[in-house]
Amino acid sequence: MTVHLKHDLDALHRDLLSMCGKVEEMVHHAVDCLSAPDVDNARALAREDNEIDAWDVRIEENCLRTLALHQPVAIDLRRITTVMKIVAELERVADLAVHIAERACSLIGATPVVVPDKLKQMAEMAVEMLHSSIDAYVQLNSRLARDVCARDDVVDVLNRDVIDELQDVMATSASQVPAALHLFSASRHIERVADHATNIAEDVVYLVEGEIIRHRPPSEA
Repeated sequence: MTVHLKHDLDALHRDLLSMCGKVEEMVHHAVDCLSAPDVDNARALAREDNEIDAWDVRIEENCLRTLALHQPVAIDLRRITTVMKIVAELERVADLAVHIAERACSLIGATPVVVPDKLKQMAEMAVEMLHSSIDAYVQLNSRLARDVCARDDVVDVLNRDVIDELQDVMATSASQVPAALHLFSASRHIERVADHATNIAEDVVYLVEGEIIRHRPPSEA
């Protein structure tokens, strides 16, 4: 590896970690909004999402420039392509954070509905999965990445349980239907955060092991 390539790879790594930290913070704030809806916080998240969009474009441009200038091979090539994939996943997670906060704010003024405990549990797990997938990238730890992938099934089950519970609420109380529908949407958004965390983890496995495990059954991954 040349000195210039190492410098560019280190810069990409730093930029990605900064973006990771910001996105993870956004998801935390969005999930907090479910228990305490706040319009100002939702607007702040929307502004931060614009920053993430700009970061997404800048990092991708730097990746393409590095590919063109250095024509890297082997692990260096995998690192750059992995950074591009992870950045795209993080940009989508930031969008979901905004959507979750918007759904939370829609609860303001609606007939109150109890936020299901399993929704809170699912949110905590999705945030933990995102954090772990980022840690797996930093540590180049494919075992941790595979653990993240395994947890996605648990989130899927929790999401189905939450949907069933909210459907029962809507069936028994017409006045709570609007609020329940917003929580329904929030649950789906949180489930998608876990999906993107899983995608990042799969990218880490590719980076470390050179193996693509996307779309494989868990028993074969």
